[in-house]
Amino acid sequence: MRTIRPFLAVIVVALALGACAGAGTAQRLTPVGESVDGSLGGAPRAASSAAPAGAEGEDDTGNNAVGARDDAKIIRTGTIELEVKDVPTALRTARDAIVALGGYVGGSNTSNFDDRPRAEITYRVPADRWEDALDILRDLNGQTSKVVTEQTEAVDVTGQVIDVEARIRNLRASETALQGIAAKATRISDVLEVEMRLTDVRGQIEQLTALLEDLNDRATYATLTASFSTPVVAVEAASEGWEPATTVDVAAASLISILQGLASAGIWFLIVWLPILVALGLLTAIGVWLARRLGIRRPRAATLPPPPPLPGGPVATGG
Repeated sequence: MRTIRPFLAVIVVALALGACAGAGTAQRLTPVGESVDGSLGGAPRAASSAAPAGAEGEDDTGNNAVGARDDAKIIRTGTIELEVKDVPTALRTARDAIVALGGYVGGSNTSNFDDRPRAEITYRVPADRWEDALDILRDLNGQTSKVVTEQTEAVDVTGQVIDVEARIRNLRASETALQGIAAKATRISDVLEVEMRLTDVRGQIEQLTALLEDLNDRATYATLTASFSTPVVAVEAASEGWEPATTVDVAAASLISILQGLASAGIWFLIVWLPILVALGLLTAIGVWLARRLGIRRPRAATLPPPPPLPGGPVATGG
């Protein structure tokens, strides 16, 4: 059928334009701005621009009837580090409280170093119970002794969800059109070409559907990672870096090093310097002996005459 190829070309062009338009309208993940009290995690507020009384969007009392969007997709993530009195008890309390909120444990990692247990748990919490989950972990029925660090983040993906949904609708429309063309095609080449296009379209639909499910899941269930550990006692912290055995090893190594240095110096003196000093002594003795044999003596210092007597000095008297 000659009319199949023009229709197929139109479908391919429409598919390409739809993909380009979808990619061009894709919105990046943008963090939600802080609320008035400086805390993150609030839903985006509706525009509060004033409107004349009685205008569309207001009720009979004159109040603005436009509220915050209840279909906003907000992905919330956060981390909190806690010092607790007893790690196993705190873990049980936190798990029971999160499950009571409708959440669940998404992952866990526990360790025990120097008899100090530590655990890192990832909780999936319903987005509308986010603040309740934080309040629970900050107290844990008195088990929490200190909140070391706390960090939260909220990302608005409403625009991205809308864009992905629109792209899926366009691809499904293209799929339906390609299926109609395939049903009318009689030539094998046309059938193969249509099937190839259908495979490509269905692959894109599957990828976008998986992306949409992931966005909806992360927007429905927030991710909160909590770390649990016990406080470090001051005496343990002071003695943590001191080990007697290590100190003894270091001192013994220093003593051996000093003795090795002294032994090396003695070996050098006996092998190198002592022969040199002996040779110098012999040469000096031979020189002195030769000088005496040849009558070479050191010049004596000249003796000066005694000074004359001073005038008016004492006169010797005879007996």
